[in-house]
This record gives sequence, C-alpha cells and structure tokens, in this order.
Amino acid sequence: MLLLSPNDGEIHATLTQRLAQVESRFRAELLSDLPNVNTLAEHVERYRGKMLRPTLVLVSAMAAYPERDEDEQFQDWVTTVATVAEMVHMATLVHDDILDEAEMRRRGATINHLRGNEAAVMLGDYLISHAYHLCSAIPLPAASRAIAAATNTVCEGELLQLHHREDWELGERTYFEIIRRKTASLCGVCCQMPVVLETGQVDSGAAVGQTLFEFGQKLGVAFQIIDDVLDLTGNPEEVGKTLGRDLAKGKLTLPLIHHLASVGASEREALVADLKRGVDDDAVARLREAIREGEGLDYARQWAERLVGDAKSSIEMQLPPSDARQLLVGMADAVISRRF
Repeated sequence: MLLLSPNDGEIHATLTQRLAQVESRFRAELLSDLPNVNTLAEHVERYRGKMLRPTLVLVSAMAAYPERDEDEQFQDWVTTVATVAEMVHMATLVHDDILDEAEMRRRGATINHLRGNEAAVMLGDYLISHAYHLCSAIPLPAASRAIAAATNTVCEGELLQLHHREDWELGERTYFEIIRRKTASLCGVCCQMPVVLETGQVDSGAAVGQTLFEFGQKLGVAFQIIDDVLDLTGNPEEVGKTLGRDLAKGKLTLPLIHHLASVGASEREALVADLKRGVDDDAVARLREAIREGEGLDYARQWAERLVGDAKSSIEMQLPPSDARQLLVGMADAVISRRF
C-alpha cells in the first residue's frame, strides 16, 4: 500500500479492514469454474502493490462523507467501486506488459512472459469484463458511466502514446496529455466516485466533487512523472519491474524530453541518432547516465512537487479537517518520496 503505518491510529485500522474487503471482493468476482483461469487470476493478484486507486476511493469517501461511515449500503457501493477501479488498473498493467515486452513486475514474472501474449490479452479482457459486471451491481447508472468514461480515456491515452512512439520531437504538451489520459484520469475519477455515489450524478456541480477529481488527477500525473524518473534511476530489485523499457520502446518521458531540449544541437543530434539506431542495453545505460548528469531528473521532480503542492492546497481549502483529509495529504507526499 502507498501509505499506511501503525501511527495512523483508528483510520489505519478502518482503512486496513476496508482494503481487505476490496481484496476479498476482487477474488470472489474473478472466481471461475475453470482451474486454468483461476491460476491466471491468482497470479495477477501478485501485481497488486500500493493499491493506490482503491485507497483513493476509500479515503475520499471518508473525507467527503464522514456521516455515511455507518451507512452499510453506501459503504458497500464504495467497496464495489474501489474493487472495480483496481480491476481496471490491473487490466491496464497486464496489457502494458505486452506492449512493453516486460518480463518482470512486482518482482515476479509477467503473465506474457509466463504464458505468452495471447493468454495475457485475454486475461486483461477478463479483468475488464468482470469490472463492469461487478459495477453493474450498483443501481446507479452514473457510477458505471463514470468508470467507463475514465477507462475510455485511459485507452485513448495509451493509443496516443503508441502513436507517438519513436517521435523524437515529442514536446511536453503532448507528454502531459498522454499521462493525463493514461494514468491520471482513473486516479481522478477514483477520488470523485464517492460524490457520484452520493449524488447519483457524474457532474453534480458539487464543488467537493470537482476538487476531489482535480486532486486525484494531479496526484496521478505526479505519480507517473515519478514513475518515469524511477524508470531511469531506480534499482530493478527495489522498483520490482523491468526498467529502461520506456527508452527501449521509443517512449519519451519528461526527463528525456527536457534533456533533449536543454543540450546543444550537436549533442541532441547524436542522442537522437543513437535512439534511432535502436536502444539496446548499452544505449539505455548511456542515456540514463547522460540524463542523470543533466537537469532532466531535477526538472521532472520539480514538476511533480508543484502538482502535489497544488493538490494538497485544494483539498485543504475545500474539505473540513479530519484524519481522512490528512491521510490524503500524506498520500500526496508519499508519491514524491516513493522509491518503488
């Protein structure tokens, strides 16, 4: 989990219990009468790491509607939405590993590495179909539509990124549009979903809903920026997944975009020529070292820090003081300091 410690007291116990309910519902929903399907579903549970998205759903509900804490129906819907968000996220990870030809995630083998691309594609589809099967249990059309709209946006972001692979002229504006759609949109809707469940509307006009959505979206963008930094600087054993795949697959991230824009014309030309020849392990190592020695990493971290600062300020102004609000603030800080 992204941020939980024994020092969080009562909210720690409540959140731990509710996350356990999410995990239980996740397993129950995916259970099949086919043993081979269950084996794959059990393996993908190893992909679960920080549980950022379900945690955002649960803590946002606590922060926005503390008076609904004992409302069993509302809490059941919140648990369902948190589970659905995790399923959608897991599906994107399975599919991303295929696209990136990744062999390791969460310190274990990826589905595509173990069973091949065909099984991985179908498992991702299985997760998506079950996400919407589960979400349909909530008798609020707005809930399903909000999750579906976010998933559509995630897919658009992935398609936009694929379109710009090996685009060595990629600028910051397009980069931010890709990660806003691919990563941040789902984080935003996770924070907004308790308001959708309370009002029965996706766009209720409630200021708290917009604030929570923007908080989650900014957190998601910052999270992806730090992910991009770790792809260049992290230790594979600590990060727990294959590193250097962004460069190897021709995906420009913020540190590299800034580095290419800040060096002289001749150095930039040499770097781009290196990229065009095909990025092997030696080329990845050279580029990582060049970016480390430049300002790209600091520039990216500063962007992430600004986004997190803005996100924290917005909820501190809109939501009343509470342990749940403070936990959201702590989660935002943890995005910057994380090492995996």
